[in-house]
Amino acid sequence: MNRNHRVVAAAAAAVGALVLAAGTAGAASTADHPHHNRPTIVLVHGAWADGSSWNSVTERLQHQGYTVKVPPNTLRGVATDSANLKAYLKTIKGPIVLAGHSYGGVVISNAATGNKNVKSLVYIDAYIPDKGETVAQLTGAQPGSALNVPDPSTVFNTVPIPNGGGNVDLYVKPELFPKIFVAGINPNQAAVLAVSQRPLAASALNEPSGTPAWKSIPSWALIGTADKVLPPAEQRFLTHRAHSHTVQVNAPHLSMVAKPDAVTHVIDDAARHS
Repeated sequence: MNRNHRVVAAAAAAVGALVLAAGTAGAASTADHPHHNRPTIVLVHGAWADGSSWNSVTERLQHQGYTVKVPPNTLRGVATDSANLKAYLKTIKGPIVLAGHSYGGVVISNAATGNKNVKSLVYIDAYIPDKGETVAQLTGAQPGSALNVPDPSTVFNTVPIPNGGGNVDLYVKPELFPKIFVAGINPNQAAVLAVSQRPLAASALNEPSGTPAWKSIPSWALIGTADKVLPPAEQRFLTHRAHSHTVQVNAPHLSMVAKPDAVTHVIDDAARHS
């Protein structure tokens, strides 16, 4: 073999060794970080909001490599909304971390019952009802909710639901929305949220919840200590009752808008323990 041939052979051997080493390292990396086993994270918005309320959290979770889904919550009533989510969850293969904000907590508590793929529940400033409890009941259980008022017309605008048998859609008055839901965030952003809210059917407020998933599925929770919708004292009672892994942050009701890093951390923690 002449000198040129020896040089080429040596170079080929070196390249082969590098490729083998890289393949071995890649295999080790895959074994150490099995992304294919990561749960799918499903985020459920609450009343007077839509999926965009999760945007900042969704972006952060995607950056961390999670598959994230943000299905619409129809806000028609506990049974209807839970059935819709339950059907959606059945289309997802593998483990699921299910997070709900506010009224979304009621929906996930019902929709996850009996679904073995749901490994963790995450409640963000959320209602965590027991069987038979209602949103109106939990909202008024402790003093401090800006929505629990003697005259609802001072807080809500109403729109009749066609063929709804007298049922109406509730909208929080836009001029009140910022200070009730997102006090402290950018006023321009708060104004956009106020006029893009998705209404809740009034009947949903007094519709009893069903068998709760939190009695059989581990849960995590974040409490916004500046919440003016669901009083922090009531949230502490609910999270304690559900034995949730709980953190508290100085945030308004829409904590995922005001403190997305803190909310992301709680969901990531639930996912890591799934």
